[in-house]
Order: sequence, then C-alpha cells, then structure tokens
Amino acid sequence: MTQVDAKRRGQIQQAPENFLTQDAIADLNKNGMDDTRRGFMRNGFMAALGSAVGLSASVNALASSEGDPAILEKQVWQTTLGKNVATMPYGTPSIYEANLIRRESPGLTRVSAASVAFTPLQGLFGIITPNGLHFERQHQGWYNIDPEMHRLMVNGLVKHNRVFTMNDLMRLPSVSRIHFIECGANTGLEWGNVAVPTVQYTHGMLSCCEFTGVPLSVLLEECGADLKKGKYLLAEGGDGSGMTRTINLDDVLNDAIVAWGMNGEMLRPENGFPLRLVVPGVQGVSWVKWLRRLEVGDMPYATKDEAVHYNDLMPDGLARQYTSIQECKSVITTPSGGQQLLDKGFYNVSGLAWSGRGKVKRVDVSFDGGNNWRMARLETPVLTKALTRFNIDWVWDGSPAILQSRAIDETGYVQPPIKLLRDARGTRSIYHNNAIQSWKIDLNGEVSNVQVG
Repeated sequence: MTQVDAKRRGQIQQAPENFLTQDAIADLNKNGMDDTRRGFMRNGFMAALGSAVGLSASVNALASSEGDPAILEKQVWQTTLGKNVATMPYGTPSIYEANLIRRESPGLTRVSAASVAFTPLQGLFGIITPNGLHFERQHQGWYNIDPEMHRLMVNGLVKHNRVFTMNDLMRLPSVSRIHFIECGANTGLEWGNVAVPTVQYTHGMLSCCEFTGVPLSVLLEECGADLKKGKYLLAEGGDGSGMTRTINLDDVLNDAIVAWGMNGEMLRPENGFPLRLVVPGVQGVSWVKWLRRLEVGDMPYATKDEAVHYNDLMPDGLARQYTSIQECKSVITTPSGGQQLLDKGFYNVSGLAWSGRGKVKRVDVSFDGGNNWRMARLETPVLTKALTRFNIDWVWDGSPAILQSRAIDETGYVQPPIKLLRDARGTRSIYHNNAIQSWKIDLNGEVSNVQVG
C-alpha cells in the first residue's frame, strides 16, 4: 500500500498539531478515553483547526480567503450522469481501492500450481473478510467444479454408507455462523527471526466469514454414525493433491459445518466451491476444500498431509502431531509494518484477536515493548471462534515506541511473548506461532517489524 493510499484510508494519518499538554498526554495514554477526555479532545481539535500555525495544506486552504475548491467548486460527478448497474452486474471495489489485494509470497511452495495468498489485514475494517480478499492456500491449484457432478460420500463406522449430491445437501437443515480460519503456518516466518515487512505477510493467512451449510452432526446422524467407537473423522478433498486430514470428533462435533456458502453467496472456487468443511478453531488445512468424502474411524489416519506436514518439530528432535487447535492470538493492524505516522498527536490503534478455544475475553496493548499494558476496547460482536476487533486511544508524542497486543481468551489462556514460546517449542518449527507481535515506531514515524522478548 502506498503512502497516499494508506493516508486516504486513515492508516497513514496526519494528526493536528499537538495541542495537549504532557500531563494530558500521560493521563490519556494511561487511562484511555472517557466522555470528559473526548470533550477535551474535541475542543482541542477545534482550537487546532482555528490556529494559523502548523496546519496541513488542506486545512490552510480551508481557512484561507480563497476557500477549499473541493467544497466551493462543482465536481465532475456532480454535473454528469453516472454509470448504471448494467456496467457492473457483479459489484467490484472502487478503482481507488485497486491496491488492496491478496498478495503472494514467492518461494513458499514447491509446486507451480500451488500458492499462498495473504489477506491485506491492514486495509480491512470490522471482522468480516470480503470473499475477494479471503486468504488462499492451494496445494495443487484451484478448480471450477461443476456442482451437478460433485458428490459427497459418508462411510466408515456408520450404519448407512451414503452418497449425497449438492441438491441432497442443500435440502437438509442449514445454519449460518461466523468463524475465523487461520493457516497453521500463519506467522511461521517469525520462528526463524525473519522480519517480513507488513502485517499482510506476518498474519495474512487469516480470514473471518459467515459460513452457511449443513451441520456435520446432522449428516452423521443421517448416516447412523457410531459415535461411541468412532472418535475420528477423515476428511478427503477432491483436488489433485488428494488432501486428507484426520479430525478429532470431540473437538468439532458440535460446531463443524459442511458448507457451500460464504458471506451470503456460494463459495468462491479458490475457497472450495461447491463444498468445503468448516472446522471452527482448528487450523485451516483441516477445512478441506472440494470436500468429497467423510469417513468415521476409531483411530487417527496418519495421512501424508499430517505425517510429513503441519506437525511441530520440538527441541528434542521429536515432532508433535495433531496439534490442530489455533491458540489465542492477536495483532495490531493499524499502525503496523510498512506504514508511517506523519505527525504527532492522537491515533486510534486497532487490531484483531481470536482464539480456537472460544471467545476472546480481553486484549491489552503496550506502547513501550511490554513494560506497561492498557486494556483495549473489544468491539461487538464478540463471538466464539471468530475474529474480535479491538481499539485503543493513543497520543504519539514523537518519541520511539514499540506497540504490542496481548489477548486472553475465556479459558484464561494468555498469548505468550516470543521468548516464552521459543523456550517451550524451540526454533525449528514452522507452525502454530501465536506469539505477541511487536511493531517499532521510529522518530520519523516509520513502522517496522521487530521481535521483542
């Protein structure tokens, strides 16, 4: 994202001249914003706008005798006919948002058709990821599968082996639920102390959507699954890589969905059209796309995709398998790496938090590298196994700062610093890094990725 783009979106901001006293700044940074402080800030902004000193060029124009031409003069869109829906039958973003796209990281995959595309978290608002910006991880490319030809088989420890068409599935009772999906390798480069520049690359294998489909429990009941003997589920995809995953039924039986819908429309091809498994709280590789078979079994399947990949190499040389739950995690998205604060003053610091074990209970933010913490505001809705947006008020005084966020979920789990995680897991892992992320702000306002504690 360019500085011009980010400034327009409010991510690179130029605050008014700093009109607060040092005592007022210290009070706000310590205690946050209440109604009294908001009133003070509002009055201060009005005073700053009326000052002839230190104003930006746009404010100077507004205060000058000539006035602001963007207000006083008719613009072309005010004097001509606009386009109609026939020119854009499926809505697309504004041309001024063209820089906000998924981005690949060359070299992360071994197969040319495989890909990793990162969601631009720095440019999103709220908690829902637009379908066109949902992160991608393909193991052998994506397909446009004819839904009339797609089938789902359910077999194994069931009374009735069944094959469902899409029409069969869409006639069953359905639900719509909002959940996050995170690749197990998200933030993986940080294990090796590789400071990739932006939050899109550090945390962008993360998205959150409303998924629609039939609950897994309904399908298993329809087939008469033996849930006393059957403790595991094998999910098999219809792609060329033959993606297969073992899933612990105890972890997912109550909330897993066999889904065809995402954010009110059918799944996109790159996200598994026409059918995928949604496994809330579990790493994204288990959300098998182009889902073609579910098998109920009594032991883990040790498939190629879990015996070799997506396990954690520990300090003693052994590998941890089936560590699928995505632990509590958070990241500040604004300001974040690659952005720049253009002036001293007030900023809204914003980010995302999530937990594979339930709801986020609290998020603390530090502006001094973890020495002191303040509690952020959790914006509603706060949902189980979904992204939660947090915000906190901050006045930057122009000195260097290190911004961090630390999430706590409803089980009491506290997001760890990177040193604590490395002490337990070593430095040779790739997956399941949920350590605290640090962003350094230099004297010139530039934000960069650093690792602290």
